[in-house]
Amino acid sequence: MSFEQQMQQALRSFIVEAQELLEGMEHGLMELEPQGGANAAPDGERINALFRAAHTIKGSAGLFGLDGIVHFTHHLESVLDQMRAGKLAVSSELVALLLQGRDHLAQLVDQVDTQGACIADTPQEQALVARLQAAQQPAGGTLLAAADATASPVPIPAEAAPVTVLPARGGADRQLHLSLRFGPDSLRNGMDPLAFIRYLRGLGEIVNLVTLTDALPPLDAMDAETSYLGFEINFRSEASKEDIAAVFEFVQQDSLIRILPAHSRIADYVELIRSLPEDDLRLGEILVQVGTLTQKELNDALAAQHDAQASGGSAAPLGEILVREGATHQPIVQAALDKQRQVKEKRSRDSQMLRVTADKLDALINLVGELVIASAGNALHAQNATQREAAAQITRLVEDIRERALKLRMVEIGETFARFQRVVRDVSRELGKDIALVIEGADTEMDKTLVERIADPLMHLVRNAMDHGIETPEVRTARGKPAQGTLRLAARHDSGSILITVADDGGGLNRERILAKAVERGLVSAETAAALPDAEVWNLIFAPGFSTAEVVTDLSGRGVGMDVVKRNIEAIRGSIDIQSSAGAGTQILLRLPLTLAIIDGFLVQAAGRTFVLPLDTVIECMEFAPAQRQGYINLRGEVLPLLHLRDALELAEPGAGAPSARRHVVVVQTVGQRAGLVVDALLGEYQTVIKPLGALFAHLQGISGSTILGNGEVALILDAATLIHRASRSAQARPAPLTTDH
Repeated sequence: MSFEQQMQQALRSFIVEAQELLEGMEHGLMELEPQGGANAAPDGERINALFRAAHTIKGSAGLFGLDGIVHFTHHLESVLDQMRAGKLAVSSELVALLLQGRDHLAQLVDQVDTQGACIADTPQEQALVARLQAAQQPAGGTLLAAADATASPVPIPAEAAPVTVLPARGGADRQLHLSLRFGPDSLRNGMDPLAFIRYLRGLGEIVNLVTLTDALPPLDAMDAETSYLGFEINFRSEASKEDIAAVFEFVQQDSLIRILPAHSRIADYVELIRSLPEDDLRLGEILVQVGTLTQKELNDALAAQHDAQASGGSAAPLGEILVREGATHQPIVQAALDKQRQVKEKRSRDSQMLRVTADKLDALINLVGELVIASAGNALHAQNATQREAAAQITRLVEDIRERALKLRMVEIGETFARFQRVVRDVSRELGKDIALVIEGADTEMDKTLVERIADPLMHLVRNAMDHGIETPEVRTARGKPAQGTLRLAARHDSGSILITVADDGGGLNRERILAKAVERGLVSAETAAALPDAEVWNLIFAPGFSTAEVVTDLSGRGVGMDVVKRNIEAIRGSIDIQSSAGAGTQILLRLPLTLAIIDGFLVQAAGRTFVLPLDTVIECMEFAPAQRQGYINLRGEVLPLLHLRDALELAEPGAGAPSARRHVVVVQTVGQRAGLVVDALLGEYQTVIKPLGALFAHLQGISGSTILGNGEVALILDAATLIHRASRSAQARPAPLTTDH
C-alpha cells in the first residue's frame, strides 16, 4: 500500500471517528441542557466528555492539515474549557449555542468526507465564532479557587467552599506542576517544544520532567514535522503563574497548557489525573507524573511494601502506604485508581471491537445465501443413509453460519431513535409547542441496511406528528390535556418482523377534512365518501400530493412526504398502517422485515406450485374439513377467517387435474391478527434466501419476494400480512357460522 493510500485510509478513519464523537457530543449536550430554561449545576463528567471529544477532533484534524476544523474547534473547545473550570454556568442559551457549533463542525467534517477539504471562515462561521467568543469569560476573570496561596485573595463562590488544599513543600520558592501537550503542527509553525522548555530554565529550576510518548505512531507512519510528545514537569520558581503562562503565549491556541501550584486544591489534581492520556500507567507513575509525589517518596513506599512482603506478612496496597506516610491524599489516590480502571476498561472494549466495512459484510451475506441454496441441493441428492446423515450435518452447520453472519449486520435501533431527540427539541421550539419524546425498545435489533433506509421515512412521520398532530400548549390546556405533548417512538419484534410505532397524543386525524380534500381532488365521490370505513379514509393521506394543511410552512403543507414514506417502506417489503382517534392522537405502525437477506421459511404447495411462508408467522397446521368451505374455522373457540391460496392468487391447476382431496389449513398471525390459509400440501421448513422480484412484479399483492429451491426451481415468498388482511375483508361480508371445533 502506497503512502497516499495509507493517508486516505487514515483520513477515512478520522472521519468515522469524528462523526461518532459528534453524535456523542449532540447526545451529551441534549442531556446537559437544563429543564425549564434555568441555569443548572454543572455536570462535571459530562462536560469533561464533551471537552475531550472536541479536543480529540481538533488534534486529529491537525494531523491531516485540516486547519479549518482545527481553527473552529478551538473556539468550541475554549467555551467547554471554561465550563469545565466553572467560569461559565450551564444554561439553555449556552447549550443552544454549543449545539449550533457542533452542527457547523459536523458540516466541516462532512465536507472533508465528500469533497476532500472543508470550506472554512465563511460569513456564517465568522458570526458563530463571534458568538462563541462573546460567551466566554474575559481572561483573568474570577476563578473558583485561588491559584496561589500567597497572592491576593480571589473571590470563591459559596457553593465551592470548603476547598481542600495540599500543603506546600519546604523551601521559599514555589513549586508548580506543568502539564504540556503541544499541538501537532507546532513544529510546522516554527515552534520547537524543547525551546520552550529550555526557556523555562531562565525562570526557575526543572525539578523533574517526564516525557509522554503515548501519541507516537508506528515508525513507518511517523511524520518528522509533527509534534507527538507531551511533557509533565515539576518546576520550582519565584515567578508568578502569569509569567510562566506567558512563556507559552504563542502556542496556547493549538496546545493544551495546564499550570498547577503544588499546593493547589486537591480537586485540581484530581481533574489533572482525569485529563491524562489513555496510557497504561501504574498508580505510582500517575502520581509522580502529575507532581503530587516525588520519585523518592514513591521509591520509599515501594521499599516498605517489598519489606512487608519479604517478612511474610500481607503487604498493604501502595495507595494506602502513601496516604499513611503523608506523601499524598486519599482523593488523589482514588482518582488515580479510577484512571487505571478507566484505561483497563477502554483497552478491554477496544480489544472486543473490530471495524469492518459494510461491503465486506454484504459480500459475506451473499456468499452465505449461495451456500444455503447449495446445501439444500446437496440434501436432495443424498442417496443413502450415510449421505443423508452427512447432508443433515452440513445443513445444521450452514444454519449456524447463516445465523451468525446475519447477526453481524444487526444493530440496535436506539441509535436511530436517539437522533430524533434533537429534531424534537428544535422543531417543537420552532412551532412554539412543548413536546416530550419517549423512546421504547431502543435495544431492538434489525438489519443495518434497513435501519439506514427507514431514517428518512421516520423523519417525515415525526415532523408530521409534531406539526399536524400535537396541539399548542394553549389548545391542549383548553381541551383538558397536559400542556406538554408526547411523541412516542417504539420498536419491538413481532412474528419475525420489526414493528415500529410512531404515536402522538394530539388531536388525531380529521376525517371530515380528509374526505373533503379527497372529494375535491376526485379521489373519491361525494356519494361514497360518507360510507368509507376509517381505515380507508386514513389511507387517503398516502395519495401523491395530498395535504390538508391550510398554511404551507417549512415543515409541511406542500403535499410531499406521506406518499414517499409509503413508497420507501414498501420498497423494503414493509407495510404501514394508521390508527387514529379524534382528540386522543394518532398511531402509525410500520411493519418491517427483520432482514433483507435470509429467513426461516415454511414450504407449502397450492395448485402444483410451491410457496414460502415466513416461519415466524406460522402458528400451527391442521387438516382442512369440507364443512369449512363457508370461509371460517372455529379454532378452539376462536373464529378465524379462511383464505384459499389457489383462489386468492388465481392459480390454475396444471393440466386437467382437480384440487387435492386432502388439503390443509396453515394458521398464520401478524400484528395480533390471525387467519387460516388453505393449501394442498405441507412440505416443511426451509432456509429461504430472499431474492427481489424486480419492478415488473411490484404490483403483485400478497407476494413479497422469491427464492431458489434446492432443485433449481423458483418459489414465491408469501406476504402473510397482506393475505390476512384480505381474508379479514372477505369475512366481513358474511356472518360467522358455527363450525366444528379443532
